[in-house]
Amino acid sequence: MRTHIDIEIDKDSGFCFGVTRAINKAEEELSTSDTLYCLGDIVHNGEECERLSKMGLRTVDHKEMSRLSDVKMLLRAHGEPPSTYAEAEAHHIELLDATCPVVLNLQKRIKKDYDSDPSHQKQIVIYGKNGHAEVVGLVGQTDGQAIVIENLEDAKGLDFSRDIQLYSQTTKSLEGFREIVRYISSHMEAGAVFQSYDTICRQVANRMPNIRSFAERHDMILFVCGKKSSNGKVLYNECLSVNPNTHMIGSPSEIDYGWFDDICSVGICGATSTPKWLMEACKLEIESKLGID
Repeated sequence: MRTHIDIEIDKDSGFCFGVTRAINKAEEELSTSDTLYCLGDIVHNGEECERLSKMGLRTVDHKEMSRLSDVKMLLRAHGEPPSTYAEAEAHHIELLDATCPVVLNLQKRIKKDYDSDPSHQKQIVIYGKNGHAEVVGLVGQTDGQAIVIENLEDAKGLDFSRDIQLYSQTTKSLEGFREIVRYISSHMEAGAVFQSYDTICRQVANRMPNIRSFAERHDMILFVCGKKSSNGKVLYNECLSVNPNTHMIGSPSEIDYGWFDDICSVGICGATSTPKWLMEACKLEIESKLGID
């Protein structure tokens, strides 16, 4: 029996504040109601969505929302554009708004800047992932006029003869944002003004160096993450860059025990969308299968 493998769960991994707040709101409502609708997956983790589904959480998309009326609906941490609120009002849908306060403040900031420029001469630019729920909500504050750039190549297509105001999706990398800021700053034409706003959530951004350090001190890393998590893909690749013996799994059933040959220490970590209970379940599964005391 294997008794010499040390298993550590990363204390800094797991739900961020915004996700925890949304799940708490859902659980509180479901403690007194049989059903609560949620617009989109409450979190990009299939195991957690399944747990909440058993409690009565029903996930719907915008098309399904249009067919509902007189129900309660949770808006998840990612946030929504103004059009969603208008549709809910039209269909008599009571909203439980769990938009992350960090995201909500960013939405208000972008809307204020957009409304303060009635002729819309400035380019409002958002560094983020096209189609991501948070980005859709941010672009919605500008009547769809904001420009989304995903990388440096996209930034090269901006009009540097016009003013630019740059914001960031809250979960993007600081390094990527700063690279884009440097590029735009050095390419602005005379007379045009560039303003950049670092709107990246530090609770998420700080996980990058923390998880790198965690991955370095173990022989193998099990990165527990839902396949839909953008944040998970970034953090997984960060682990992989410092520890090639890193494996992404969605649940304990995906653990391959052939990975454990000649391994003395295992680190279990995850994304901002990974529940602690799932990482703990992976640890218990390993201990049980390998007979670790």
